[in-house]
Amino acid sequence: YCIKFFPPWRALMRATTAEQRAEAFMNAVPQVEVLERAFVECSKGKAFFGGDAVGLVDVVVGGFVVWFKVVDEVAGSSLLDEAKFPGLAAWAERFLAVDAVREAMPDAGKLLEHYKGFLAKLASPAGST
Repeated sequence: YCIKFFPPWRALMRATTAEQRAEAFMNAVPQVEVLERAFVECSKGKAFFGGDAVGLVDVVVGGFVVWFKVVDEVAGSSLLDEAKFPGLAAWAERFLAVDAVREAMPDAGKLLEHYKGFLAKLASPAGST
């Protein structure tokens, strides 16, 4: 799954124009649909991928949640849209609310500033070579 998810995610993360973002977002959505189905199947109605407690899959996927939010803020998108992906959206909020996760996650504000700087470098003539 990761092999299929990361190319569209990387394209969305590196998009510097509205057109690039729209195309990358459209390519990423089918991959999030797969992840939504996987969550529903694996969680069996419980809070996390593996059940009632955070497990390995939660940690692996959850490591990207703050990045998803940062990219969404800049791109004006919603990769974990609550209407389209209710299971994942609710899971992401529960995951981020876990004390150990909250303590380990990077500061979203600092990550946002870093990401904006990264995009500025990509958009500059020197960054596009």
